[in-house]
Amino acid sequence: MTAAPLLGCVALACGVDRTVLVDVSLSVHAGESWFVLGGNGAGKTTLLQTLLGLLPPRAGAVLPPCGGDRSALGYVPQEPRSELALPLAVGEWVDAALPDALPRAEAAARVAGALAALGMGAHADADLRRLSLGQRRRVHIARALARQPRLLVLDEPGANLDARALSQLCADLDGLRRATGTALVHVAHDLAVARRFASHVALLDDGVVRHGRIEDVAAALAETP
Repeated sequence: MTAAPLLGCVALACGVDRTVLVDVSLSVHAGESWFVLGGNGAGKTTLLQTLLGLLPPRAGAVLPPCGGDRSALGYVPQEPRSELALPLAVGEWVDAALPDALPRAEAAARVAGALAALGMGAHADADLRRLSLGQRRRVHIARALARQPRLLVLDEPGANLDARALSQLCADLDGLRRATGTALVHVAHDLAVARRFASHVALLDDGVVRHGRIEDVAAALAETP
């Protein structure tokens, strides 16, 4: 019996002021790495927010993320909220995302593990405001990861990062996926990076979404005149 998808939709149409994508049906399962690709304005963030229930669908149906268990979902938006106006240690920022009822020893272990997994273990006591953009991105992902999600959704985690930093971040995330079985969904621009790290892609182009296993979508693109 096939496990229920962690994220998905059926015959979905979505948009904010107008419909930008139509007839989208896809499903994300445990252990998969999805890249949502397309140019600026193609509707990548709109699709993502609709799948997560942050925007209402204009038609079709959206499956409840993680079967309705929001605690199993980790989401890092394109511009994560961070209290950069206040002095806040990296470890404190990650810890603040955890449930208050979690035993302190377990919370500390989760914070340390998540930061170490993203290569930020040495910065636990650093002021969040003093970090570089790339480091802050990693901290925000660690904050979501500390919740031990079954599905981790990232809206353009590589925005404004150079090619080397983006490649290393994707490699670290792919290692986590392989080790834990966590499903990953990245909103991104770079098909070359997707070819290296994706198991599946959703490619948005002029209101149409091509989706499936990376090798199948890449083959279809190669055959397109």
